[in-house]
Amino acid sequence: MIAFAAVNPQLKQVNTVYILAMTGGMDQFLANQITASGVFQVVTDPKNADAIITDRLGESFESKLKELYPPPAPPVPAPAPPADDDKQKADGKKNALDLGAGAQRVNSGARGKGNLFIVDRKSRNVLWSVFEPPKDTTPGELSKTAEKVVKRLKLDLSDKKQPSE
Repeated sequence: MIAFAAVNPQLKQVNTVYILAMTGGMDQFLANQITASGVFQVVTDPKNADAIITDRLGESFESKLKELYPPPAPPVPAPAPPADDDKQKADGKKNALDLGAGAQRVNSGARGKGNLFIVDRKSRNVLWSVFEPPKDTTPGELSKTAEKVVKRLKLDLSDKKQPSE
């Protein structure tokens, strides 16, 4: 039995992409291949992008998204009536279990070189990913790798079914 890889239908809604800086300058080679193939319009203003292409996910990516797309200012809440919390009045301390903003996500360690992701700008969902590590960091090899990535992306965007590996 052959299983077929399903492509996220939202990927077909993407028309414009913004490519974040990548290790070894891979972003430049991807921009070249994507532009040459016409699969997406590459934009230089992130506000005009439907999706972001990146080679990493996690805290640094989330920080970059907040920088590129700052969240709207929260509405000013109405003043709350004084709390009748006897414990807090008694010792003036917060509950020891309240981790608040100081809680941090654990980082998984080394990043997988060769991973590329297309992330929806608004939902921040990963719409597509591929693992295609270059053999080395020479311009010729990075160009070949970018070409393979774009070929795979075009195949995934087409209506042809392909067996999953």
